[in-house]
Amino acid sequence: MRILAVDVGTGTQDILLFDGSRVVENCVKMIMPSPTAVLAQRISRATASRRPILFTGVTMGGGPSKRALQRHTGAGLAAYATSQAALTFNDDLDVVRGMGVTIVDPTEAAEHREFEVIDLKDLDLEAIRKALDAFGVDCRFDAVAVAVLDHGFAPPGVSNRLFRFQYLERLMMERNELAALAYVAADLPDYLTRMKAVARSVDLDVPVLLMDTGAAAVLGALQDREVSRRDHTMVVNMGNSHTVAFHLRGGRIEGFLEHHTNLLNGAKLDHLVRALATGTLTNSEVYQDGGHGAVVMGSSRRRPFVAIAGPRQDVAAGSQLRLHRAVPHGDMMLAGCYGLVSACGLRIAGWREEIDRALAVGA
Repeated sequence: MRILAVDVGTGTQDILLFDGSRVVENCVKMIMPSPTAVLAQRISRATASRRPILFTGVTMGGGPSKRALQRHTGAGLAAYATSQAALTFNDDLDVVRGMGVTIVDPTEAAEHREFEVIDLKDLDLEAIRKALDAFGVDCRFDAVAVAVLDHGFAPPGVSNRLFRFQYLERLMMERNELAALAYVAADLPDYLTRMKAVARSVDLDVPVLLMDTGAAAVLGALQDREVSRRDHTMVVNMGNSHTVAFHLRGGRIEGFLEHHTNLLNGAKLDHLVRALATGTLTNSEVYQDGGHGAVVMGSSRRRPFVAIAGPRQDVAAGSQLRLHRAVPHGDMMLAGCYGLVSACGLRIAGWREEIDRALAVGA
């Protein structure tokens, strides 16, 4: 069984070619710049050369690319986009127009080939295949699993932070498990437009699984040897843009929070973790502080085992908590990918035994 797992973040895209016939640690891995970081670089180069831009393709993650676009139009340079591509920068196309972007029909796009044409997508299978082929790696996959942070398509006037947390809370109330945040492509709800765009980017007739990045990272961190021994845990993933924490007991979610990493430090992290564990953290507190929010479904007087993962663990400097640095299968950066592989075992019929067996060997 060969699964291409791609964890798409703000700073990096982490890639694992999981092969159930190999020791997990020997599977092919790549840590590459994220699609939005690459897009931001392309926009900046166009700005420097004072070339107009035309965005085509599908909806993808924004962040750095949105800021680069604002600098481009702020310099008085033209930007055009098809409606699907424009949704990368805001769910409200009027807001995108307000950024200085002209929305064009896909048929009109063909008339602007003198522009810097940039095709948007979170998953570039062609680029991944070329990288693997350069090292003689077999590019056949039995499944593709991708993690992205999808805010969801927020109605006009509704904060995308608020909308995202509303649907996450609803999911956790309905199905109290991390696997609830993983979907096979056919089951994706319409409001998860970014995940749907990723699914359309897969040009293979194989199962496709989509998962939220935070949940994938936590599911992967649970495969760390020390974490896997614990029944009561708080797993914190500090990504380049978002920090998530899941309070877990016996596989059930007791609570969840999501904040922006750049707004945190060691002392604030300690407060959030303790408040989430004791059930005193409120959604309003996190949202008003610039984060997404929090939901509490249980509390504990007993302190959970706290594990930390993610590339921005430096932000936790000064923490007074006893933080265990989770390193699943010897590679912290691949936590999300290991979570994706585990999710395939949970969501794709008949795959669980083989995947569990392969992951257990490396645990």
